[in-house]
This record gives sequence, structure tokens and C-alpha cells, in this order.
Amino acid sequence: MDTIASFFSFITTPVSWVIVQFHTVYGSIFGPDTGWAWGLSIVSLVILIRICLIPLFVKQIKATRAMQTLQPEMKKIQERYKNDKQRQSEEMMKLYKESGTNPLSSCLPILAQSPFFFALYHVLNGIASGKTIGVINDSLLESARKAHIFGAPLAAKFKDNADTLHALQATVTDVRVVTAIMIILMSASQFYTQRQLMTKNVDTSVKTPFMQQQKMLMYVFPIMFAVFGINFPVGVLVYWLTTNVWTMGQQMYVIRNNPTPGSKAQAAYLERLTKHVTHHGKVRRRSARLIVKAIVAKGRDRNEAERKFINALSKAGLTAQADGNVVKSESQAVAQAEDGTPTAAATARRQQPKRQSKSQRQSGQKQPHEDEPADEPSAPSPSLTKSEEPQDAAPKAPKQTSKPGSGTRSKAQSGQRKGGQRPKSPSKK
Repeated sequence: MDTIASFFSFITTPVSWVIVQFHTVYGSIFGPDTGWAWGLSIVSLVILIRICLIPLFVKQIKATRAMQTLQPEMKKIQERYKNDKQRQSEEMMKLYKESGTNPLSSCLPILAQSPFFFALYHVLNGIASGKTIGVINDSLLESARKAHIFGAPLAAKFKDNADTLHALQATVTDVRVVTAIMIILMSASQFYTQRQLMTKNVDTSVKTPFMQQQKMLMYVFPIMFAVFGINFPVGVLVYWLTTNVWTMGQQMYVIRNNPTPGSKAQAAYLERLTKHVTHHGKVRRRSARLIVKAIVAKGRDRNEAERKFINALSKAGLTAQADGNVVKSESQAVAQAEDGTPTAAATARRQQPKRQSKSQRQSGQKQPHEDEPADEPSAPSPSLTKSEEPQDAAPKAPKQTSKPGSGTRSKAQSGQRKGGQRPKSPSKK
């Protein structure tokens, strides 16, 4: 570890300078020789580094999304070369090269932190051995050697013997208990971060080598931290535990607000978004509009959760637009009067006529509408009875026999059939 750290000695001066600046601030509050002053200086160094790495983290997310868009092509390659693993790997690498994506993009933040990590290790190792390094002079070196975090010196390691720890004014029990707890927390936070990624933010409909790689990292990284952690000084453990907690919180935020399409996190996000949009009638946040815009652009390629989201909006009388906004559907919009009350045209339902009976169809009678009063007398027949005819009216010519099929002829009204009646068929006994 010392040999690897020596390769990054060029960055020890900037790292030590940042630590000293934070120590000056916290030392004026907690005291210059306390573990709080030096421990919080290391925590602040981590936060500063991670803030500077946010653009790289955004690039990592974009690369991961690009990998997600290649999932259908990956599935086709898997099905085409399922019996030839070597050809399958070659086609996968060819696809990565053509699309400009990298399956190792998820490791970019860790690789970018490596120089700062080893530089800090080099600084703390110099403090443990009593050597000035970077901008840490003799007075700061003496102050750092006196600093204890829960009874463990800042530069102490799990494997240090009793003589070394006695020089740092500590005991073996205190150092090993503190370092063991920090190693367990460090490994557990790393495992939870990777597991959260695999169980919630991965499209489980497609099995790809990328998923196998993430699954492998879920178990490899915690083991690596547990093995190498016994050789890390307490200050480095503070550094790595802080960066793991930062990564875990950052990933939880991304999974909740910008989940991977097809994942369980996306289904939960769209369910929350559906409740919000149907309640307010619009999409408020810009990130949500971008997600809705991507869903609309997919068209028929939407997954189950996305189709469910679109259908829920339709049932609520809303329509997702191509720009990511949501508006009221014209087909289901309710017309309102000036005072805000629904108009009769909007509230009236379309009534379906009831089915008429055979006798009503033969007599040509019209069934009253549901909206008409049941006890209202029907309109009088246009034909006048003999008593109601005007006496001075001229005698009318006899009516011609109506054509077959007419519903107004007298025989049809009386229930008689045209022509001779058919003989009854003999009953079967």
C-alpha cells in the first residue's frame, strides 16, 4: 500500500493544504488537538472532492442510460449467439464501440477518487511515522498525533502492535474495536449501495453482461474493503466511510427521482407521478417533464409501467404532450359556464333507445324516451275518427292497399296476417 501511495505523492501537497485549512476552522471551534477538528477536516475534504466530481457523476448516469438503450440490441445478440459465448462477447464489444458506450462507466467516480484516496493515505502514514509531509509542519504533526477519534488515534491501524499504539497514547483494544466497527460500516454501506442498484434500478427484463458485472461488484467491493481496511489508518477509514455514505445518499436520490426505464424504481416513480399529476392537473418539476417527454416519444415501445401511466392519465381526462407537459383531454373536457358550473350540454348523457317489442314494431308506435314523463299522454294519431271529421268535408276516395311490409295497414294493426293461414303442424307426441 505504501508503494502505491508513493505514486500519488505529487498530490499530497494539495490534499494536505486542504486538510490544514479545514483544521484551522474546526480547531477554533473544538480545539486544535481534538479528534473532532481533524476528523471533520477529513469529512470536509471528502465532501469537497465529491462536489467537484458531480459533473463526472452526471456523465456516469448518462453513460448508464445509454447502456439501457442498448438493451434490446443486447438481447438480440444473446438470442442469436446463445450457443457461442465467444462470438456473443465479440458482438457485444462491437456494439459498445459503435454506440460509444463503456460498460465500466459505473467505476468512473471510484477511479477519479483514487489519487485523493492514496494521497490522504500517504499523508496519514507520514503522521503515524512522525514525518512532516506536504504543508504539515512539526506543530501540526504533533497536533495530529494527539488527535483521537473515540479513543483511536488518527494515524493508528488495526494491525498496529502495542508499542506503536503506546507511542500514539492509545491501547490495542480501543484501536481494534473502533477500526473493526468502521470497517463493518464501510463494507455494509458499499454492499447496500450496490444492492440498491441491482434490485431497484436495473431493467430486469433483459439479462446482459452489464448486469452480471454489477452483481459481481456488489460482492467484490465489500470484501475488498474488509480485507484492505485492516491496513488503513483511522483517518482513511473516516474518509472512505464518508464517501460511501455520500454515494449511498446520492444514489438513493437518483433512483427516486430519475430511475432506470423498466426497473422497479420507475414503476414506483410513475405511480407517485400519476397521483401528483391527477391531483394538480400538471407536471411541475423539470425533471418530471423530461421523463414524461421520453415516455411520449417511445410510442408503442413503452414498457408496462409507462403504458399504465399513460392509461391512468387518460382515465383522469388528461393527455401527455410531446414537450412533457400534461393538458386536459379534449374528448373528456367538461364544458363550463361563465360562473364555473357545468353546462347542460356537458352533463347530459347520451341515451340509447330501448328495444321495442314485436307488437310495437308492427304497430309503428314510438317508445317514449326515458326523459319524457311516463304519465304524459301520447300525441293523437294524425288520422281522425269518424265522429271528429268535419261534417262539410268531402268524401275521400277509398285508400289503396298499402304495399307489403307497411306498418300502417289495417290488417297489420288488427293482428291479421296477409293471405291464407298456414296449416298447423301436427303435435308431436
